Amino acid sequence: MISLLSKWFIRDRDNIGDAKVRRAYGQLCGIVGIALNVLLFAGKFLAGQLSGSIAVTADAFNNLSDAGSSVVTLLGFRLAGRKPDPEHPFGHGRIEYISGLVVSALILLMGVELAKSSFDKILHPTEVEFSVLAAVILLCSIAVKLYMSVYNRRIGKKINSAAMVATGIDSLSDTVSTAAVLVAMLVGKWSGLKIDGWVGMVVALFILYSAVRAAMETLNPLLGQAPEEEFVQRIEELVMSHELICGIHDLVVHDYGPGRVMISLHAEVPASGDILQIHDLIDSIEVELREQLDCEAVIHMDPIVTDDALTTQLRQKMALLVKEVDEQITIHDFRMVLGPTHTNLIFDAVLPFGKAKSNRQVEEEIKALVQKMEGNYFAVVRVENAYVK
Repeated sequence: MISLLSKWFIRDRDNIGDAKVRRAYGQLCGIVGIALNVLLFAGKFLAGQLSGSIAVTADAFNNLSDAGSSVVTLLGFRLAGRKPDPEHPFGHGRIEYISGLVVSALILLMGVELAKSSFDKILHPTEVEFSVLAAVILLCSIAVKLYMSVYNRRIGKKINSAAMVATGIDSLSDTVSTAAVLVAMLVGKWSGLKIDGWVGMVVALFILYSAVRAAMETLNPLLGQAPEEEFVQRIEELVMSHELICGIHDLVVHDYGPGRVMISLHAEVPASGDILQIHDLIDSIEVELREQLDCEAVIHMDPIVTDDALTTQLRQKMALLVKEVDEQITIHDFRMVLGPTHTNLIFDAVLPFGKAKSNRQVEEEIKALVQKMEGNYFAVVRVENAYVK
């Protein structure tokens, strides 16, 4: 259905890089979600009244909250699509993450309310009447929610929308909860066991788990999570494909919402090269990054000595030496300053986050190792952390 509707209402629907196309997908899925969830609420509420099942009625209101979530998602897409302005020069894309967080909060609230109702039903169990109509409604609901989960997650990944992926996860959790309610109804009919409250509690716990999971999906981008490894790899491959680029480091990716990514990095270039030629190359690489990866890039040139045998030898030796402190340490910006009494080896060392040793401890250990080298060398080293994986 979504594919058919997208053909009718979304022009140039395969051009996902276009912000208008992306927003149109989000709005279409939001409207369809509202319509389907309202229908499911009406059907399940009727089924709950016919059977007297708290689990079915709670599941109905869960669908009503999903309709509200779809409204939030729809508004989020519309607001996130607003153009940059003087107060928000990087655009409003993060509103989409916020809308996803609101959806997660609504799911969490519904889970808490369902848990309360189920606990009361456990303490005061009542007979649940089996109804063929109610069972059919629940089966139809499972099918509809499975479809909603598939299209929300598929479109969410297609347009890189955390809010839609969160909605897809919620729809999948709804299929499990509705299936559990149906099983409880059947068990009650054939065995007489009053497990309606217990099943409602299981459903509530599953909904709470799904809410926390969905919240993390949308909260991480707001907190400033590390970029995807594939995206980092594509940046490195594109920049390093140019012969004059010797290496890159200090890559930082700022995510201001889907389609609004800013990156900065340092590119090592030969110190003996033509500065105008290299500068022109850097400008060309920035354009390539914008056109191929849909991101704004700022590249800083770091000149390094590449035509001196001793400098090259010592740089390679330092790259191996720091591995004695930690296997994951890398170095960059290496240069050498000769003096009458000693030689300074100046470089930066990159230490991944999450290590037991502090940056200061690593710095002191590297300096101690350099001082043990033959040739009276001293290390002038700055230890920093990587902002990418």
